[in-house]
Amino acid sequence: MATFSNQATLTYLDTETTSNIVTGELLDVLSITKTALSDTYRAGGKVTFIISVVNTGATPFGALCIADNLGAYTFEGSTLVPLSYAGDSLRLYVNGILNPSPTVSADSGLVVSDLSIPANGNILLIYDTLVNAFAPLEAGSTITNTVRFSGCGVGAPLTASETITVERGAFLTISKSLFPLSVSENDRLTYTFVIQNTGNADAVATDNVVITDTFDPMLSDITVTYNGVTWSSPDDYTYNPLTGFFSTAEGQITVPAAAYTRDMETGRLIMTPGVAVVQVTGTI
Repeated sequence: MATFSNQATLTYLDTETTSNIVTGELLDVLSITKTALSDTYRAGGKVTFIISVVNTGATPFGALCIADNLGAYTFEGSTLVPLSYAGDSLRLYVNGILNPSPTVSADSGLVVSDLSIPANGNILLIYDTLVNAFAPLEAGSTITNTVRFSGCGVGAPLTASETITVERGAFLTISKSLFPLSVSENDRLTYTFVIQNTGNADAVATDNVVITDTFDPMLSDITVTYNGVTWSSPDDYTYNPLTGFFSTAEGQITVPAAAYTRDMETGRLIMTPGVAVVQVTGTI
């Protein structure tokens, strides 16, 4: 809500006089809010945003435009955009009814044009964004996403922002390899399990990271190492040579958090996952 004032001037002959100052109040009939369906984000994840614009006035608005900066921020003098619009994901609702998709441009941020809002009505825009290589992932990092609403009949542009915080946690994946690929009976082979942590927190003992596998064919006379250190059974692992079932013990595997650096030329985030390696060697 804003106030305005003005004053008239009267001139005649060589005389000038001014009127009293009148003051009025400009009532805002448009309001905008922006909401993320999740208040956190993670590497490679998806974030859905909802923009709501409400018109409480008796006059419709047309030729409107909404511009979303997709979290743009400055790094080393350059503008980096940590979110990418997920193409064709935008949905427009007018007074709760799904409408044809409006004109969308995603060349620099996200721009939605040719919007109209009926009198005493509202529009709702729902769309997906993808977390890209420019998103900060260190613990405590945030992305502040700002939308700007302007157009015909709108006074000062309206803005709304939403801040999301990077998820704190360990995000683990596992891969398995075999050496040698061809082996004769009564020869020894090695299974290698590589656990990678792309998260910004360590996987600790209380996370109870456990590897289980059923070796077929079964192995005998196995040895197990963890990051190059020989393990013992049953404290570190268990193995049933009659069934081939292998399991590490709870709390024995920990994986350090990923490390993050920046490419100083492009601003891209370079992730180096934390790694833990378990190897099982046995006779086939």
